[in-house]
Amino acid sequence: MWPWFAILVTVGVAVIQLHSQGRLWWCACDRLLVWVGNAWSADTSQHLLDPYSFSHVLHGFLFYWLLALVLPHLSTAWQLWLAIVIEALWEVVENTNFVIQRYREATAALGYQGDTIVNSLGDILTCGLGFLLAWRFGFRRTLALFVLVEAVLLFWIKDNLLLNVMMLVYPIEAIKAWQVGH
Repeated sequence: MWPWFAILVTVGVAVIQLHSQGRLWWCACDRLLVWVGNAWSADTSQHLLDPYSFSHVLHGFLFYWLLALVLPHLSTAWQLWLAIVIEALWEVVENTNFVIQRYREATAALGYQGDTIVNSLGDILTCGLGFLLAWRFGFRRTLALFVLVEAVLLFWIKDNLLLNVMMLVYPIEAIKAWQVGH
């Protein structure tokens, strides 16, 4: 019971922090969608789920693998809590002015305004789902699924977790040009 309470508190603290950073609850367009399929629209990162939600599932895979390796004797529920803590921290950091500006400068996300609180909650939820999938399916199957999702995202939206991290850390103009279609 305590890990689940800790998860709720963690998510609550993240929501409070995101709100204090000035994040909108949901899209300024005054409608709330469950899914936005166009990764290049202004609705991306503004509603509950979008193509980048699949990257957050992959975060869950990575966190499960890491925590199972580093803290193998910790219960799965507490490992899940730690994964949620890491993801919630990322959501708060991702929505700082510094990181938002970095995304605009270094990646193809030229008009990125940051996530809404609802989208951050969707990202945290999908990370938790990814963690549970990795726990349930084991390393080999989730590794295969990881590679498949990365490939699908690369062809579907010209972006994926690996490319996103790489472009954030070490941008390559040729990749950015390819992503925006030049």
